[in-house]
Amino acid sequence: MSETITRVWRPSTARRVVLDGFAPVPRGTGQAAPPLLAWPAKDPADVLDYEFDITAAVAGHDSDAIAMVDVIASPAGSGHLTIGDIAADGRTAVVWLAGGQAGTTYRLQITVTTTSGRTLGRAVALPVLALAAQSPPSGALLTQGGAVVTDQDGNPILLGG
Repeated sequence: MSETITRVWRPSTARRVVLDGFAPVPRGTGQAAPPLLAWPAKDPADVLDYEFDITAAVAGHDSDAIAMVDVIASPAGSGHLTIGDIAADGRTAVVWLAGGQAGTTYRLQITVTTTSGRTLGRAVALPVLALAAQSPPSGALLTQGGAVVTDQDGNPILLGG
């Protein structure tokens, strides 16, 4: 007997960044900028969901939730990170990301508008690294450290003919 499997999708908490709340600062004192938020590295072949949680930033406003999310990746263009579906559930936004160039750390500017009209903007770093172990193609030009040298389109440069 064969049955269609119904799946319940839940984002992985391993790829979640949590926006801090806003702490009061006494007059006359300066507050250092918080460190840049960062998601764990992805491989260029990965297509994964990443979470952005604003719960602490809207603490005390129980009925407030995410109404709109805008995401801009930098650098952008052909061969770079691709932004897929964007969804929100209450106070957590989920962004699907694919591709990217190995060795590049992308900066994603995320702007969230809530149902009560608040606007929160933060940048999140996403390093893209060649995490999958691959052997270099036969005849590929390698650096002294063993990395494959590629052309402007990311294709390996091959020696010989």
